[in-house]
Amino acid sequence: MKIKILGFLFLMSCGVWAQESPKEEDYYKIVTLPVPEGILLEVGGVTMMPNGSMALATRRGDIWVVENPSSRNPYFRKFASGLHEVLGLVYKDGSFYCAQRGELTKLTDKNGDGKADSYETIHAWEVSGHYHEYSFGPKIAPDGGFFVSGNVAFGDEEWWRGEARAKTRGSIFKIYEDGSYEPWAAGMRSPAGLGMIDGELFYSDNQGDWMGSGGIWHVKKGAFVGHPASLKWTTMQNSPVKLTEEQFFAERDNRKVRNASGYYIKPENVVDEKFKMLYELKEKYPMVQTPVVWLPHGILGISNSEIIRDETNGDFGPFAGQVFIGDQGQSKIMRVFMEKVNGEFQGAAWDFRGGFQSGVMRMTFSPDGSMFVGETNRGWGSAGDANQGLQRLVWNGKVPFEMLTCKAMPDGFEINFTMPVDRKSAEDLASIAASSFIYKHHPVYGSPPVNRQDLKVKGVKLSEDGKTLRIVIDGLRPYYIHELNLEGIRSASNSWSLVHPTVYYTLNSIPTGNKLAANDLKTFDSGKSKATAPSKTAKEVVSPDGKGKPTAAITTAKAAPVTFATIKPLLQKHTCLACHAEDKKVVGPAFKEIAKRKYTNEKIVQLIYNPKPENWPDFATPMAPMPQVPRKDALTIASYINSLK
Repeated sequence: MKIKILGFLFLMSCGVWAQESPKEEDYYKIVTLPVPEGILLEVGGVTMMPNGSMALATRRGDIWVVENPSSRNPYFRKFASGLHEVLGLVYKDGSFYCAQRGELTKLTDKNGDGKADSYETIHAWEVSGHYHEYSFGPKIAPDGGFFVSGNVAFGDEEWWRGEARAKTRGSIFKIYEDGSYEPWAAGMRSPAGLGMIDGELFYSDNQGDWMGSGGIWHVKKGAFVGHPASLKWTTMQNSPVKLTEEQFFAERDNRKVRNASGYYIKPENVVDEKFKMLYELKEKYPMVQTPVVWLPHGILGISNSEIIRDETNGDFGPFAGQVFIGDQGQSKIMRVFMEKVNGEFQGAAWDFRGGFQSGVMRMTFSPDGSMFVGETNRGWGSAGDANQGLQRLVWNGKVPFEMLTCKAMPDGFEINFTMPVDRKSAEDLASIAASSFIYKHHPVYGSPPVNRQDLKVKGVKLSEDGKTLRIVIDGLRPYYIHELNLEGIRSASNSWSLVHPTVYYTLNSIPTGNKLAANDLKTFDSGKSKATAPSKTAKEVVSPDGKGKPTAAITTAKAAPVTFATIKPLLQKHTCLACHAEDKKVVGPAFKEIAKRKYTNEKIVQLIYNPKPENWPDFATPMAPMPQVPRKDALTIASYINSLK
């Protein structure tokens, strides 16, 4: 009898397990490459060679060639050394090209012994010597030139303010084989990722001053993308960027304010102010380029990096032709679908795969269809515990239940799925929630989501094959990020939920064309299992400079202690876990370390809304203000932190 009961319980547990929806790790496996003892990679560049070998550049100045990289026993051979913080690598016509801190270098093995014996400076550019003047690249242009991007430096007294102390800083420029230099675009802050897609240049930037969140930009020649530091150089005769500092600061307040002692005051987020947005600058100056996609900070990364396109013809899964972008801080990779609407790129972004051992900096596809991932976290901090890594992401051949594409329509969006969806769930409006928001364009470090609106889903239309869903929405807004949450939709064959049920579509332009007729739509709304729309921005927040709306006196009620397991959904909802863990340092301090400060619950709430980076000088990445977190949720989080004392 006992054996029968145990057998029954076993079968029941298997049944429950069988109904559980698979996760991203059930389709894409992370494999750690065996690296010889004593080698610290800290990967800054990675590229494939025509013979199937892979080459790595490291921040420590070495170039390694890895033979048979997909095998169990890859062979590492040092090709070059003595370089200065290489943060990009390409292979062309028998030579490697890399961007060192201050030059584009060509490395060639002329005598065939497997090591570089020729180190040639193609072009050296100006740098001031500031530690933050990273140079990224190169990427090869269709005409054979090399694109390189330059990071800004930061101020001395105004340590928070990005500066272009040399003409390449905060810009993207082009170097030719003959050593000639051509400025290309301006307005970058920390342009860590360059990507060539169909012969056109794209780049990724990170949240910071003048950058409300990270994103991907299409970089046309002469474009300005938002950060003013490099404008000091656009008056030079050969600059293609026709926007000046005077024009920019006539439109934007630089917030250069001194206190009574004569010291500059760091700009902080001001609640309920009349703010401005990047697209408003574009309406006056057409050279201003808004992102193809915003990557909401703390959700789709915190320090975006490499951009690559899947050209494996299906060997990496069902997303052929789409774009993948790494994130150093959250140690993960996101997926992006881009389309051109009214002549401009825009598109949708999803989470894809997390859990890498260090910060994802560089990626490349192998001939076998897998993806090699080079990692580092020195000086930047990452969710992964290791300070460096070389890993491989391998698809197991099973198709995940995902949104394949998300396209803009004149009256909403059209979503194509990787497999048919359950009709009953898809035609129930309670399965879908929609909202839109945007970011401020200001000199503050980052921006909270602002102008958030919940949007009404008017109806849906599902195709006969169950794979395409039109969603008609009221209140579409150009240039805004439109968040669609499809938590209630299930697959037709096994009732799985989507691996990633939330998509963020940056709607730079609303397409023209026919809208669906009302009689074509399904409008049933069960009201059950309603997908959760994000919370509206909290308004009762005081800004440090006193310009925000005063907070009414509220007595903090004593909350029952909570455990990590019970608080985790709330921490995930508000993206706290992007930078914090309970008992270990990630991008920010551990919750247990914060508890040791003995802040009151009210003080923690204030610091959530308006962080004080000077309280944590050992952390390189300052926390962005989070006034969008409802006060009730912020108090619950504070109560949890203080329960760890």
